[in-house]
Amino acid sequence: MTTSLRLAIPSKGRLKEQTEAYFADAGLRLEQIGGARAYSARLEGLAGVEVQLLSASEIAQGVVSGDLHLGVTGEDLLRETAPDLEAAAHLLAPLGFGRARLVVAAPKSWIDVDTMADLDDVGARHEARTGQRLRVATKYVRSTRTFFAAAGIGHYRIVESAGATEGAPASGAAELIVDITTTGATLEGNGLKIIRDGLILSSEAQLVAGLKAHWSPEALASLRALLQVIDARASGKTRLALRFDPAFQVGRLAPDFIGAVEVLSPGEALCRRVEAHEVARAIAGAGGGPVRTIDASFVYRTDCARFDAFAARLDSARTP
Repeated sequence: MTTSLRLAIPSKGRLKEQTEAYFADAGLRLEQIGGARAYSARLEGLAGVEVQLLSASEIAQGVVSGDLHLGVTGEDLLRETAPDLEAAAHLLAPLGFGRARLVVAAPKSWIDVDTMADLDDVGARHEARTGQRLRVATKYVRSTRTFFAAAGIGHYRIVESAGATEGAPASGAAELIVDITTTGATLEGNGLKIIRDGLILSSEAQLVAGLKAHWSPEALASLRALLQVIDARASGKTRLALRFDPAFQVGRLAPDFIGAVEVLSPGEALCRRVEAHEVARAIAGAGGGPVRTIDASFVYRTDCARFDAFAARLDSARTP
């Protein structure tokens, strides 16, 4: 059994491009092994990681089942795959892209339907009149059932969608849909409106770890190293380093400025970018000049809270 960390990323499309850009921004360039059409890769700058290129749905299934240690996929797919996601996986980091909403949508011509309660009333009347329940077209069967049950909706049946879900009402295949939307423009173009309280999930791409995978010490060490890089880059984006006279005592600054400065060593400190220039002027004005601001691309720390949280979850999952 391999001891490497098995990471899967999307194999095509915008999500693949955004994932590659995310890792590259952290200095971890993805290099596909065997050319552009290959389905394996490596992360340059980080040893012990095997990268597979899979579809987003395959990644969700692999992480939840434990076949993968780590993956990048949408939270919507993860929650659709696992009835109890928290028992199967741990969301390590939202990645800031792949944002979308899973929503309930109805024809705009249904002018008296704005809420889920309205849908229940319409469903009851429809069933009484026709003997048939309202049909809901969706690829998100589990998420739909859970949401409709929580909303007290019972007069419906699911029609699993294999194609363009938003076209189901116009084609007569269903009365309602549950689908992913980014801007709502496609729904609008198909004569649909989002039910006002019909937001099932606000989703985005997640870096997610499987709790059921075989986590060797080597795989855990690689995960910690990866998370340290990600956290160091995130911290570096929001901070500048300040360099000033090593003899200057930061304690001479006003209390508000002292709280904004993280002293690293004599003459060197970190500060949030939004406060850095004001703090630099204060240090110079108090006799610590000249002060230079330096881009802090990466800020590494001894601890790694993100890894520690996962390790605690993993220990809990392993305990009978």
